[in-house]
Amino acid sequence: MARSPSFCGVILAAGESSRMGRDKALLAWPPGPAGRSTFLSATIELLQPRSDMVIVVAGKNAGSLRPIVDAAAGYLVENRHPERGQFSSLQLGLQEVLNHGRDAAIVALVDRPPAQPRTLARLCEAFSHAYESGKWAVVPEHGGRHGHPILIGREMIEAFLRAPATSTAREVEHSLEPRILYVPVDDPNVVANVDTLEDYERLAQARAQMP
Repeated sequence: MARSPSFCGVILAAGESSRMGRDKALLAWPPGPAGRSTFLSATIELLQPRSDMVIVVAGKNAGSLRPIVDAAAGYLVENRHPERGQFSSLQLGLQEVLNHGRDAAIVALVDRPPAQPRTLARLCEAFSHAYESGKWAVVPEHGGRHGHPILIGREMIEAFLRAPATSTAREVEHSLEPRILYVPVDDPNVVANVDTLEDYERLAQARAQMP
């Protein structure tokens, strides 16, 4: 029987974007002057139809992100120690998922362009059946690379929360690889890191060449 999870969206947005030189959460999406949204607002918009609520984990940028989160009826949590790394933000966001009585999460990174809605629909469909085969998480795969957003159930949430604070998400996932379902998707956004202005400009060029 398919499982009907109660999802929270979790967006990790506490990074300082030092290589970019500006907050990646606030980059225009789609890229360029025609962009009507930002990476953050577009990711919230992607997750909301599939989530009971969307949690945004911010850091020192909380003040600049709050208006976007509030306007989208999201829930902002501040990581007061973002220097501890992305895993600390992940643990903070996942604890909020459990605090709000939900048993599953869709975790997205704000430094990647939002996945296509049909990609998220496919991942949610896969997750709804994953428990039948003993899986705790669903991860998209494109071009042989694993990406985001990832969908995780309560068992995987608790595994992340039990891990030492010095861990990384990749380490925890690797230790539980038999519990993860990897789903191939035709969506380069799931693996498109945007760390520098050059990365963003390449993304803009690729978008401009799309039919």
